[in-house]
Amino acid sequence: MKYRNVVVVGAQWGDEGKGKVVDLYSHKADYIVRYQGGNNAGHTLVVQGKKTVLHLIPSGVLHPGKVCLIGNGVVFDPAVFFEEVDSLIEAGALSKENPHDAIRVSERAHVILPYHRLVDRLREEHASKDGKKIGTTVRGIGPAYEDKVARRGIQVGDLLRPELLKRKIAVAIEEKAVLLSHHFKSSEKLDADQIFAECLKLGQRLKPFVSDVRNVLANALKMNRPILFEGAQGTLLDIDHGTYPYVTSSNTIAGGSLTGTGIGPHCITEVIGITKAYTTRVGSGPFPTEIEETEPETAQKIRKIGAEFGATTGRMRRVGWLDLVALKYAVEVNGITGLALMKADVLQNFDHVKVCTAYRLGGNTIYDWPAAAEDLEKIEPAYEVLPGWNSYDAKACKSVEDLPEELRSYLKMIENFLGVPVVLLSTGPGREETFVIQDPFRAR
Repeated sequence: MKYRNVVVVGAQWGDEGKGKVVDLYSHKADYIVRYQGGNNAGHTLVVQGKKTVLHLIPSGVLHPGKVCLIGNGVVFDPAVFFEEVDSLIEAGALSKENPHDAIRVSERAHVILPYHRLVDRLREEHASKDGKKIGTTVRGIGPAYEDKVARRGIQVGDLLRPELLKRKIAVAIEEKAVLLSHHFKSSEKLDADQIFAECLKLGQRLKPFVSDVRNVLANALKMNRPILFEGAQGTLLDIDHGTYPYVTSSNTIAGGSLTGTGIGPHCITEVIGITKAYTTRVGSGPFPTEIEETEPETAQKIRKIGAEFGATTGRMRRVGWLDLVALKYAVEVNGITGLALMKADVLQNFDHVKVCTAYRLGGNTIYDWPAAAEDLEKIEPAYEVLPGWNSYDAKACKSVEDLPEELRSYLKMIENFLGVPVVLLSTGPGREETFVIQDPFRAR
């Protein structure tokens, strides 16, 4: 009997509800792995009415006996990490004596340092003058990835090697100082000695958590232990496949789970794409089905009912109807084998719902996702209008077949258009407000 290994990936612009899905699936997995991004992503979980927000540590940490891994593809902020560790210890979710038994951090993950956050903030301020603001969270994510690709980054393992660390910080700060003074015209200074001392202190506390995550996963695979891979953000924010340049700085698609952890493609057996029953986006960039201007009252209603505000920044999310063209693209670039449809309850009691099934661009009807953000800005969505569904008592429904006929028709249309089954349906924020239609971890 061979267990399946599952990737959970956002199929829209992030904020789809991955945290809840990872939390639900975690009881089936022995290892839960975060493979990309940084603390610019927040996963909100509601368990027995208590809300927990995590930015770095995988959501599976709320399940006893699991091992949560932070892979090499993540850019890692030690200060944020320890804030989460302390919060989880206080809540009783982690052992105070041995929290590292449940969490390991790859020695190859790159570290976010104070100068990354400073450059990120100054860059956004500079861009906003020309109206070209990307809308980052200014957490230093992009600059940390830049240093990684430019081969001047500092890895988690370096925090445990004082002499090497000091040399690397000196080289990094020399370049950043020129950038601050000449490009940004900033008077802010970077103190290499202070940053070095802070890094050493963080490194000593981090030492028990540091591990060769690739090797941990290799052994888990040999022992046939089920693994859950947790992505951050969403497909349309992928650095290569998203709405560039309005994207994040990492590969958010399912393929990022391979490069971000060091496993081979044969190890992934299921890819679950997470999508809301509608669409949202935070920050700047094209959004074909946005209704903030065309249907402002509907947008406000959805945002209010769905509590559409960012878990990390609190920023208001832009709202639009479900975009099946974009979802079809997400299915293709991720190799999605099943969909988790979230927040179906938000759309109840609407007279009708709309679904985008094609785009109009330059007088032509197109059915594929354009590569250029400039084209996406000009798109007019072509909608199909479906009847809405009334309120229902999800707790009284024993299966999906007990749900309103209109909602079941909505699910069926999505499945038929995409050629992918809906394997999970969320009807509320709690663990218990969920229909698990198919189990992606089922042994074979």
